[in-house]
Amino acid sequence: MLDGNHRVRLGSPRVGGGDRGHRGDPRLTDSIDLPDRMDLHVTTPQPETGALLSGLRTVADGPLSAATNMPPAMYHSDAVLALEQERAFGRDWVSPGLAAEIPEVGDHLVWSIADQPVFCVRDGDGQVRTFSNVCRHRMMTLVAGDGNSRRITCPYHSWTYDLGGQLVGTNHMERTDGFDRVDICLPEIRTELWEGWIYCTLDDDAPSVASLLAPIEGFVAPYGVADYVPIHRVDEVWDGNWKFLTENFMEGYHLPITHRVTLGTWMPMDSVVFPDESHGAFTYQMFEKDENAMYGRAHPDNDRLEGAWRSTTFMPTVFPAHMYILAPDHLWYLSLRPRGTGQVELRFGIALAPEVHASLVEPEAWITEMVDFFTAVCEEDRKVVEGIHVGSRSPLATPGPLSWLEHELHHFMGYLADRLTSTD
Repeated sequence: MLDGNHRVRLGSPRVGGGDRGHRGDPRLTDSIDLPDRMDLHVTTPQPETGALLSGLRTVADGPLSAATNMPPAMYHSDAVLALEQERAFGRDWVSPGLAAEIPEVGDHLVWSIADQPVFCVRDGDGQVRTFSNVCRHRMMTLVAGDGNSRRITCPYHSWTYDLGGQLVGTNHMERTDGFDRVDICLPEIRTELWEGWIYCTLDDDAPSVASLLAPIEGFVAPYGVADYVPIHRVDEVWDGNWKFLTENFMEGYHLPITHRVTLGTWMPMDSVVFPDESHGAFTYQMFEKDENAMYGRAHPDNDRLEGAWRSTTFMPTVFPAHMYILAPDHLWYLSLRPRGTGQVELRFGIALAPEVHASLVEPEAWITEMVDFFTAVCEEDRKVVEGIHVGSRSPLATPGPLSWLEHELHHFMGYLADRLTSTD
């Protein structure tokens, strides 16, 4: 079982400061060094926001049996969003996706962290690294999408960087005093791989992903996520606050109703297991699927899982906004970013267990059918997420009581209360 209380230690994030953004030239050092983010802007809650967060703290500290969901202002307040960006997305670990989605040297994908554009790339040594996606010349976006390149070339003036972020090519800079491209590199973002996932943070002082997620490693590791084969990934924008989608993912209470034409009948309510205690970095649930489930049971060639684990789905949410369904035969995931208070950017990906992928006789048709199925599931979720967002704007909208099946929402409130009411 899970034990211990693993909470992210708040620090003073530094993004590309020191010699990670420039080397050697004092002139460049004096003019370009990036000060601590938290020295630039520390959001202090206003009285009305403070009262709102105080109420959140009270509900989060109380028992689930007496808990209600969060009030509308938690989803529609610009002040709350500013705190979330600074203290949650700006300090905790976020995931752009699977390391297997950039398997080859030069493969890259784009993402953003607290509105800071970044890209992840497989460097010449085969390591996954993350850099600021902003040119060091005139601040142009460098990488516009996913792809593969042995050099990162700015589409504006052709400044070129190697896969380690070092500036290696420029044009017409010979008349600029003291300029030496050796002194300039892209700010690098702290990146760690954990059980096949890429995690990034702007906080150089945050505890490692491995230490934060150690209590669930024993659940995740046997599935062998690092060997799962990505088959689909798409980025979308939904109309709704990011927390509505996070909460929707975390509870199975809605499955028999919202997903009654897709996977709703596969959810055995009596087999759902939640953690015995709350944890600062994550929450989860797990459940078994019977032989009626179209997806979610181990392939005969799966030699990693035994006993009940061959039909068990593990479903973690890594705060603030990385969540996935991990089943013996497949996984699918969401990674979220707020777009203001009224929209959410989501990355939706699917991967297959290696033995399932290897067994496919007609892979294109089979994969298309699976992608269509889970896309339909997401569209069912989209309707309720967008509907909740609209409904929550009503003057008559008030928080209602939570079910025991919404256990993880209570954990999520605890996480938000920890982050947003911190005085560090």
